Amino acid sequence: MAEHNIGYRERIADRLLEEKLDAMGAVLIEGPKACGKTTTAEQQAKSILYMDDPETMTQNLQLAETNIKRLLHGDTPRLIDEWQIAPQLWDAVRFEADHRQEDGLFMLTGSAVPADNSKIHHTGAGRFAWLTMRPMSLWESGESSGDVSLNEIFSHPEKVDGTNSLKMEDVAFAICRGGWPKSLNKKTQKAALRQATEYFEAITRSDISRVDGVARDEHRAKRLMRSYARLQGAMAGIPTIVADMKTNEPEGMSDETVVSYIKALKKIFVIEDMPAWNPNLRSKTAIRTSETRYFVDPSVAIAALGLGPNDLLNDLETMGLFFETLCVRDLRVYADANDGEVFHYRDKNGLECDAVVHLRNGNYGLIEIKLGGETKIEEGATNLIALADMIDTTKMKRPSFKMVLTAVGQYAYMRTDGVMVVPIGCLKD
Repeated sequence: MAEHNIGYRERIADRLLEEKLDAMGAVLIEGPKACGKTTTAEQQAKSILYMDDPETMTQNLQLAETNIKRLLHGDTPRLIDEWQIAPQLWDAVRFEADHRQEDGLFMLTGSAVPADNSKIHHTGAGRFAWLTMRPMSLWESGESSGDVSLNEIFSHPEKVDGTNSLKMEDVAFAICRGGWPKSLNKKTQKAALRQATEYFEAITRSDISRVDGVARDEHRAKRLMRSYARLQGAMAGIPTIVADMKTNEPEGMSDETVVSYIKALKKIFVIEDMPAWNPNLRSKTAIRTSETRYFVDPSVAIAALGLGPNDLLNDLETMGLFFETLCVRDLRVYADANDGEVFHYRDKNGLECDAVVHLRNGNYGLIEIKLGGETKIEEGATNLIALADMIDTTKMKRPSFKMVLTAVGQYAYMRTDGVMVVPIGCLKD
């Protein structure tokens, strides 16, 4: 495997947090454990309260019940870390921001949705901004050249150009390692890969139960997550997940139990499914509206299935499945930076688009994700052109670009048919 300069660049979330603090009284930073939320907030904080510090946690919880304003004292921006263990902090922060009438007062970080929402009485609208953090993209980890900017190709797709240095084995390793900040400075690949494995163990042993105080079985959680891993990128309903578990696991689970476990995994931001895109089409094609199943990072799926880089290199069909999850993670990070969201498109005739990056201003780009190779790139380009031709441009804009996003390939370039080919190792926000 080629050696890379893995030293991180500035997180995209750092810039977004600064912008949101300038605009709103408080910012809620959410995301999975170990993705870097606290570190990002600490860098901009002038005072910090760690709610789950073992030395002060009991005192903090008592104060939250008896004198909550004491917890808000301190220079601003004030960081309140793991705020969700005392959900009443939400209304207290909202009230304080409302009455001080200043921006950039508080940052709340949490790796779980509060178990008890009964102590939250206000939405926070007008006082809070929301920032979702995910594991690091390849640009943030220093592995993408960043020659192709998502922001720039929305305006000037014809200028796409870039060089990619990542080989297939590099991409396989990045999929298995994931974008966890702690994994990037390890001396050995084995130590780097272990971060995702230990994260998976923590989820199934404790986090999935601690999130809402409901005892859940570790082995059932592992079985469900293995099934979810096998269904990455699929529009799989609960019956499909249950059927997969019955086929592949010694013990099945009821629909109700599966739903309960999935809800818990969403509350700790391990699962982040992708909503369907519903464009205006010239024909009356029935669009499938189910969400597509994804983990927040491909390494979670890899850890659930007990795979490693060599397993992926020996089974490129499986690698393609998890490469798609890696691309979706990166596209979500880059879309956030451009005030956009990521969707998928599939219709009843089987025409699909793996990712649609749709900006708030109505601009959008169509993306097919392929490992590489002329046959797969041609297949992706054909799909993109077919979908673009179906869009009713009297009712919505034309796509700003059509892209085949690949794992390998030396260059980013524009094809003669107007479809760009971009290796993931070239892309940034």
